[in-house]
Amino acid sequence: MAGNTFGVQFRVTTFGESHGPAVGCVIDGCPAGLVFDEEFLQQEMARRRPGQSALVTQRREADWVQVLSGVFEGHTTGAPIALLIPNEDQRPRDYEHLTDVFRPSHADYTYWAKYGDFRDYRGGGRSSARETAARVAAGAVAKMLLRQHSIEVRAYVSQVGHITLQTPYTELDLSLTEANDVRCPEPAVAEQMAQLIRQVRKAGDTVGGVITGIVCGCPPGLGEPVFDKLHADLAKAMLSINAAKGFEYGSGFAGAAMLGSQHNDLFTTQSGSIRTLTNYSGGIQGGISNGMDIYFRVAFKPVATLLRDQPSVNTAGEPVIVKGKGRHDPCVVPRAVPIVEAMAAIVVADHWLRAAR
Repeated sequence: MAGNTFGVQFRVTTFGESHGPAVGCVIDGCPAGLVFDEEFLQQEMARRRPGQSALVTQRREADWVQVLSGVFEGHTTGAPIALLIPNEDQRPRDYEHLTDVFRPSHADYTYWAKYGDFRDYRGGGRSSARETAARVAAGAVAKMLLRQHSIEVRAYVSQVGHITLQTPYTELDLSLTEANDVRCPEPAVAEQMAQLIRQVRKAGDTVGGVITGIVCGCPPGLGEPVFDKLHADLAKAMLSINAAKGFEYGSGFAGAAMLGSQHNDLFTTQSGSIRTLTNYSGGIQGGISNGMDIYFRVAFKPVATLLRDQPSVNTAGEPVIVKGKGRHDPCVVPRAVPIVEAMAAIVVADHWLRAAR
């Protein structure tokens, strides 16, 4: 199965299935001498793990990472870093009724079309969001690298269903993001979002949302011309996350309604540094960072698994009923915040190392 590796200089390969023994990753290209902060790594994993609140899936996973290689006496060695995350709450029997059945809007049919009867139907196998635990582990290492250079990656929930946080990120106290289960930094809006998620869950349904991401302190000059533009790699990273359906950076689609005279970011000099008066460009021009904040939005669809019966077909093309049961998120965005941060950190770390060579 190809397509399991991301990055050029900071390369991350993930492995494992939802209900197999473990998931994990191998990071190649991380420089030697980086202080490896295991406590920070576990904190990042705790932000993504299932069962952390009543608003998410109740699968119970400690997500305690085992460092198998690449770290010695608290520092990276320059060798590949192997991180293993055991699956402690596997329930493969929960999926025996889906052996030859295609769940609506899942990867079941497309994986069967590609791999035939060899696909892993247990919770989606490789297509399960369980794989993202490995991304968060790799992203934590990328963050360790970036914070040495004063680059910070943050994200928060800015929309759940029809409830939208209208306040720009520049006017928010992002330290409040982790103060509630939704991970929205405006408490009143967060409570509205939580109420909607609870209502949807009670009805056996699901709801989508949007996550806003920000990269602060990124220096100018990161990114490559033409095909490896910084925003192109960010888009690929975000759209590779389960349930992600849309990506925009800077003014995004709203910029299409503006005039050039309104949209152009005029240059100025501040404390000897070249900056722009506005930031409709989202910190990237010509595919290369310009030193301003990089900000973007990622849209996530409603979770495809519903706690209600749905009509479908099986591998023989016969009509079947997919039974609504199992442990699933009614809304992915609260747990997707650290995943978005992780993928953004991996992209920026990769381009940082590419620029440094």
